Amino acid sequence: QKVTVEVLDHLERLALVDFRDAEGVQRLQEAIQFADQLQEVNTDGVEPMDSVLEDRCLYLREDDVTEGNCTKELLKNAKEKVEEYFVAPPGNIPLPKLEERETFLQGS
Repeated sequence: QKVTVEVLDHLERLALVDFRDAEGVQRLQEAIQFADQLQEVNTDGVEPMDSVLEDRCLYLREDDVTEGNCTKELLKNAKEKVEEYFVAPPGNIPLPKLEERETFLQGS
């Protein structure tokens, strides 16, 4: 199955993973082929599971707050913050323009 530039762009933005070279695209295509095998499984009449532990009783506990009021202490761990919120990095890779990716996708 071929990977389009649009799919690649979407996956890079979601995963923050660089698929910019032919090896990255090859790995992605292999992962898609591997996952596509799941579509071959006949699931007609199979109800979705609520939990992977359906055969066991799940014990719930009360949701009692035992600690708290430690916002300032927690925010000391933040590299960057705005008001009382952690600021996540924009991504670990600079994303290339769509046109730049078409060159290596054509070879795959």
